[in-house]
Amino acid sequence: MFAKIIIDQDAKALDKVFEYIVPDNLDIVVGMRVYVPFGSRVLQGFVIGLDEHCEYDESKLKKIISKIDDFPAIKEEMLALMQFMAKKNHLKLASILRLFLPSEMREGKVKELFETYYTLNDKNESKIQKNAKKQLEIVDFLTNNGGRASSSQLSQYGYGAIKALTEKGILIKEKIEVKRKPFVLSTQSKRVVLNSSQKNAVNTITENKTYLLNGVTGSGKTEVYMHLIERALSQGKNAIMLVPEISLTPQIMSNFKARFGDAVALLHSGLSAGERFDEWKRLFSGEARIAIGARSAIFAPIENLGMIIIDEEHEQSYISESNPRFDTHDVAQFRARYNGCPLVLGSATPSIESYEKAKQGQYQLVELPVRANGRELPKIQIIDMMSEIRTGNSGIFSNQLLADLANVINHKKQAMLFINRRGYSSFQRCRDCGYIAKCLDCDVSLVYHREDNRLKCHYCGKQYKVLDRCPKCGSENIKQGAVGTEQVVSKLKEYFPDVKVLRMDNDTTSTKNAHQKILSEFRNSLPGILVGTQMIAKGHDFENVVLVGIIDADQSLYQADYRSTERTFQLITQVSGRAGRSEDEGKVVLQTYSPRHYVYKFASNYDYKGFFRKEENIRQTSQFPPFTRILRILFSDHDENYVRELLKVCYTEIEKLKEQYGDEIIYLDAMKSPIKRIQNKYRYQIMMRLKLDKADEIEEKVFEIVDNASKTSVFFEINPQNLS
Repeated sequence: MFAKIIIDQDAKALDKVFEYIVPDNLDIVVGMRVYVPFGSRVLQGFVIGLDEHCEYDESKLKKIISKIDDFPAIKEEMLALMQFMAKKNHLKLASILRLFLPSEMREGKVKELFETYYTLNDKNESKIQKNAKKQLEIVDFLTNNGGRASSSQLSQYGYGAIKALTEKGILIKEKIEVKRKPFVLSTQSKRVVLNSSQKNAVNTITENKTYLLNGVTGSGKTEVYMHLIERALSQGKNAIMLVPEISLTPQIMSNFKARFGDAVALLHSGLSAGERFDEWKRLFSGEARIAIGARSAIFAPIENLGMIIIDEEHEQSYISESNPRFDTHDVAQFRARYNGCPLVLGSATPSIESYEKAKQGQYQLVELPVRANGRELPKIQIIDMMSEIRTGNSGIFSNQLLADLANVINHKKQAMLFINRRGYSSFQRCRDCGYIAKCLDCDVSLVYHREDNRLKCHYCGKQYKVLDRCPKCGSENIKQGAVGTEQVVSKLKEYFPDVKVLRMDNDTTSTKNAHQKILSEFRNSLPGILVGTQMIAKGHDFENVVLVGIIDADQSLYQADYRSTERTFQLITQVSGRAGRSEDEGKVVLQTYSPRHYVYKFASNYDYKGFFRKEENIRQTSQFPPFTRILRILFSDHDENYVRELLKVCYTEIEKLKEQYGDEIIYLDAMKSPIKRIQNKYRYQIMMRLKLDKADEIEEKVFEIVDNASKTSVFFEINPQNLS
């Protein structure tokens, strides 16, 4: 028997199938991980096929050394998914297979946790000497505590006493696997009576196709999700539920845990290695039937799926921007087709691409047009910050926002302030010569973090001393850049010193369970103010939040990206939806220096359809997605000369495609990336915009050109979420 094996090495030269002999003494099945000889090394590999015949000279083949696991860690469905992703995204096979396993499991750094337990087998105390007090105490303890305890529970009585009772047959010793489960906030399960729109959604979503669930914020999409999953479980099937941010999983998880109990497993990067491994194993074995988590949970090892749900489907976090690059929507659609189950994309502000597909009939549109509690959406008041400056207010907060915050505090309610920029200020600049402090390894300005009194690079994580004088001209006249979350919190504490002000961003949530702690503390703070980045913009449900302040609505509006207005509309709508989710009326104060921009007119009226029509027209006229496809080819290496030369070689060949396909290639250019260097690697790119009819065909030829020219990894991105 011969095995077809993918070597677990992320190298272009090894991105192919190797053949090995299966020894007679090894019971190998497809999907197993094995150790194999490779040159002078022993490497891990994945068995992706078995055959009675080999394609090479059998005398030159080596034998598999041993199995790593006693079970096939990669299931049949995932091997099919591997082939799909390799073709769709032009990815290396090993890098795809790595997505399917916890990284610590691959590296051999985590395994099952066993603990020794002792069970009371014989209560005959005549076997115990009367002066053996510790032995008698153990028997007494077990008698009063269910007859079984762990070694750690009995350790207080001494190992000698435990050993003596075991030798006498009074205790039976056994090793039991202990599951490391993530911490989940406990909550009561609430059985909600669905309104007519929710019932219609549940009754409509039944077939093997993709549904776009467009529901306003607070319309009860989560309750619809739970009913859909409940139905799948009742049919003997399983489910995957994705959320865009780790910060959303605690609340979602607690609600699902209350409803479905131990059938739920959590998968995301915030878990410990042991927790992630045990949750993965519970899903793999079928002990858990619902996987909940961020992007990576789409690879949960669940079979027989009956429902896949992507909440906040418009979020860019569903697109992987690091290797391997993929779109979660594509993976979800493959798994839905493979299992013959519905895929539900839920959002109050669907992506333009998804809504266009619904309009064209590729997705079925299902709508939840009103809030589940019957209340109106919060009113959005637009504040012209240029007018504030003209009247003498050059601070962070408008007079209106300060007045509304004071009112919230007086009524012992809560407010959430959104600014999508962490740190204290976005840069430090010399006022005299214009010098800006930049990272030595990345072509980006350093962000000032006041709490640590450091300048930090948000790309590579390096830290530097804060400027007290300009290193270029010696001036002490240093200017701070744009406001971040730290500065907002600092100013709020000056205005409202007796109020609990909390901050939620990447800096405050880097430790384990930090998200839960911050959200729990805010929930119990009356009055209270939560300042945060987009972590706070969606999914959270706090009944006492009556005010939302958007500090700098323009921040995402003027980025050099065709999606900038779409993202601005989505963020405003999402964060506005945090206000007025119970009986109290909600309000939103939106601060902008461009109050007449069309995006604010549509956002202030929650007019998604009006915004879509406007944006659709702009995209169609300017020939941008979803009416075309963008292909970005990113070249990156420590050697700038090598990258530049490789770019030239590839661009010269790709230019010939332009001659062949003419107007099918709308745009083609080669350039430095907007961020020219990250982690000391130089970045160049080729940008293409293609008409949809021939896009697949042109892509295949571009892949072939680059593969033939490059000896190192080159990244391909289709409709990239971040053009920097």
